[in-house]
Amino acid sequence: QVHVVESGGGLVQAGGSLRLSCAASGRTFSVYAMGWFRQAPGKEREFVAAISWSGGNTYYLDSVKGRFTISRDNAKNTVYLQMSSLKPEDTAAYYCAVAGTIFRSSSSYYMGDEYDYWGQGTQVTVSS
Repeated sequence: QVHVVESGGGLVQAGGSLRLSCAASGRTFSVYAMGWFRQAPGKEREFVAAISWSGGNTYYLDSVKGRFTISRDNAKNTVYLQMSSLKPEDTAAYYCAVAGTIFRSSSSYYMGDEYDYWGQGTQVTVSS
């Protein structure tokens, strides 16, 4: 089992920045791809960003490209999401997801059902 804990959410003004962190613990030898998803009230969960185990491949939602950066530190079993130029529409609960198997297709990075472990979420609120 892998335990996933997010941190770093909060309230920020539009145009501001936040950095989310997600630490995995437990059976971390089975941690592969890691990603971030978000869900706003009344909306479906959506993919935000993901990163391969090596960190060599990253994937982003079109609306966050150029504003968000995902990175990881495998020595700490931690993934980060640096968010800049935040907009009110970025307001949501952000969830970290961890894959326990290797993705064979790049399309898997975008699909929540492909991930095996999830955190409890951290709230990001962007005021206008």
